[in-house]
Amino acid sequence: MSLPGPHPPVLVVGAGPTGLAAACTLLQNGVPCRVVERRAGVAEEPKALILWSGALEVLRRLGVHERVLGQSLPLASASYFSNGRRIGGVRFGGLEGTAFPGPVCLPQPGTEQALHDRLLELGGSVEWSTRVHSVAPAGEGMRVVLGPAGDPDTREESTVPWVVAADGSRSAVRESLGVAFEGDTYDRVFLLSDGVVSGPVPEREAQYHLTPDGVLVIVPLPGGGHRVFFDTAPDGETEPPGDELLARLLAERGPGGLRIESVWWRSRFRVHARVAREFRRGRVLIAGDAAHLHSPAGGQGLNTGIQDGFDLGWKLAAVLRGAPEALLDSYPLERRPTAQAVVRSADQQTRTWMVRAPLARLVRDTLMRVLSASGLLEKRLVPQLAQISPDLRESPAVTAPPPGWRGRDAVGGALPGRRIGDAPLVPVAGTAADSLHAYLASGRQALLVGGSSRRAADAAAELRDAVPADVDVLLLTGRDGGVPDAPGHDVARLLGPSKGAAGEWVVHVRPDAVVASVAVLDAGWRARDFLDAAPLPGAERSLK
Repeated sequence: MSLPGPHPPVLVVGAGPTGLAAACTLLQNGVPCRVVERRAGVAEEPKALILWSGALEVLRRLGVHERVLGQSLPLASASYFSNGRRIGGVRFGGLEGTAFPGPVCLPQPGTEQALHDRLLELGGSVEWSTRVHSVAPAGEGMRVVLGPAGDPDTREESTVPWVVAADGSRSAVRESLGVAFEGDTYDRVFLLSDGVVSGPVPEREAQYHLTPDGVLVIVPLPGGGHRVFFDTAPDGETEPPGDELLARLLAERGPGGLRIESVWWRSRFRVHARVAREFRRGRVLIAGDAAHLHSPAGGQGLNTGIQDGFDLGWKLAAVLRGAPEALLDSYPLERRPTAQAVVRSADQQTRTWMVRAPLARLVRDTLMRVLSASGLLEKRLVPQLAQISPDLRESPAVTAPPPGWRGRDAVGGALPGRRIGDAPLVPVAGTAADSLHAYLASGRQALLVGGSSRRAADAAAELRDAVPADVDVLLLTGRDGGVPDAPGHDVARLLGPSKGAAGEWVVHVRPDAVVASVAVLDAGWRARDFLDAAPLPGAERSLK
């Protein structure tokens, strides 16, 4: 499929973190896009706060992680209290296999601004105050009706090949297509305030105070201040909570001595647990809050949306540059189960907060103490929230390994459908990366060739000649092996046990660091056969 005409082939509806992540990914992969947003500018409301490892890795691939981390507050731990006593906790910062071993706190406008600045650097822009009224199939594209957000009578109608629906929970795109948004709404109202809290407040710890009347969550903010979060029974009010209500709830649920001194943002909202029945409808890809909603427990919404945007972005870019359209079938098959798992996890955490019956509270508190003391709470919860360990072995964008293949047979424990592990590298030529993850941090497709023989060097050269310039090919030699003459190619030495058990191999790693396919460099290996199974841009190939 070639890029159509002078107009951008993709319309991104929504310039929140999800839409901006998708647009930046498209532009980095050479695909222009048009971005529209009904708001007048970058969000000012702080909304989401926490960025976990998976989202931070995406921001690194998009070149904005340093800007984000420079404004953020690293969180060291989370603690849970019941009846005024600590019943459990988890430590952050020990997650292995990632450059971001713990979460950071940054109100959403900081992340959004960093992505918007990156969009401008890549040559993109946002059409602010622009509303999409409807989207409908039209031939091989989508007919879109849009216009100024404040002027419903002025409308523009155009046909675009592809639409990304990142326009939030009340998505006009999703609703105009009739895609069901399935799930429920919690019977509790949630109150938020950001401001200055005096007293024994945590500096780098999130605290959860679980009481019979509801939860109190306290999260420190970068630059000072704290977010204070409550749940309450519905009372018919719709306005943000006042100072008197916030003070009363803090006194009832928090440890003694806490006082809200000032508030600069407050909100009242209902929480939903919903997932769109379809993440793809023809030429429309649905992402972020338009595709899934859930409790703020664990801070997963922003993170899942950013990863949605990156996933659909690199896949759509590959299709528009020659990969088979079937690659996009993997978007809903990979991201919808992820969203469902996030919704289930957030729901489980939220219902744990809201346990009321005395016996049930006793059971919960006892279980929390046991899991915390044994380390199981940290071991299970942190990787789940970090979202860096996908199991995509059933995805159509992943090829089954050859018979007898073991993960240790290649660098990083390469198993198709799983995230590749890190490994130390000694750069030799064409790269300065000192680890495999550092090499893959560009967010490009990569082909890794392992072996010190002439055959391995020839295989790397053949692959390099057959793929576009923005698909990386890295020749990895052993610690004691020679370095074949491979001018113009990336070459590095592998150190330690990650170099593989034996033999020579090829590994295709997707932009999200997931292994797409593996092969042994035996007498029957052919570069063309390997590439035919790889959903790379630049040639018409087919998935399994």
